[in-house]
Amino acid sequence: MARPRAAELTERELEVMHTFWKSGEQTVASAKDQLADKGRELAYTTVATLVRILTDKGFLEQTNDERPLRFKPIRTFEDVSSNLVTDMVKKVFGGSREKLLVRLMEQKKLSSAERRLLEEVLKDRH
Repeated sequence: MARPRAAELTERELEVMHTFWKSGEQTVASAKDQLADKGRELAYTTVATLVRILTDKGFLEQTNDERPLRFKPIRTFEDVSSNLVTDMVKKVFGGSREKLLVRLMEQKKLSSAERRLLEEVLKDRH
């Protein structure tokens, strides 16, 4: 029996989605070229399969009926990244945002720009 398809993104699917978030509506060939520009050489058929899976999962939609087919993202980076972070906090940190923040701060010292941005975010939340 086949495994049910995952609702969220695999690492490869996320790579492909980044090309659509960056460029918007495009063809499979364009997404393949963008991945190659970043050093990720995938066969056209592999990228086409990933695009089909992303369409089936509701992350992309086909925008035309003639060749070459074009696709556009229907779920935003903000929506997807928010869900991924929420899942990670639940699964890895037992739901504790504090533990996530501590881990992030332990990894690397904040730059002055990162510190300013964090202070702005914290001010806006109060």
